[in-house]
Amino acid sequence: MTIDATRSDQVLDTLRRHAKRITEPKRAVVEVLVGADDHLTADEVTQRVQLLRPDVSPSTVYRILEELEDLALVVHSHAGHAAAVYHLAGQSHGHVTCVICHVTFEVSSDVFDRLARELMSSDGFELDRHHVALSGICQHCRS
Repeated sequence: MTIDATRSDQVLDTLRRHAKRITEPKRAVVEVLVGADDHLTADEVTQRVQLLRPDVSPSTVYRILEELEDLALVVHSHAGHAAAVYHLAGQSHGHVTCVICHVTFEVSSDVFDRLARELMSSDGFELDRHHVALSGICQHCRS
């Protein structure tokens, strides 16, 4: 896990601008999210936070994730029947999940932008790409 100190500082600065307290548990959650190579469930965030700060309870992690999401610093997504996953907000992308191996892949925003435009044009439906993953069968499982 490599921590991007600049990205951590940006998140913490945003919290300060919104008059939020910067607690040690909050710093640990931000550190875990910044250092994550992938999207993490709340339980995975909790486990990693507790490696840094064993005294932080799961309920504290959930409250911090909710606070970060309310400030649009964190996004959560649902992939099929699996637990929601969290990641720092940033470059827009979508998710697709294989129904066989359950691997979730990030998909270029271009793919979801085209789908979003089509849904808006044909049905007046505004797609929220962050909260859902499209399901199907990945290339590996098809072969």
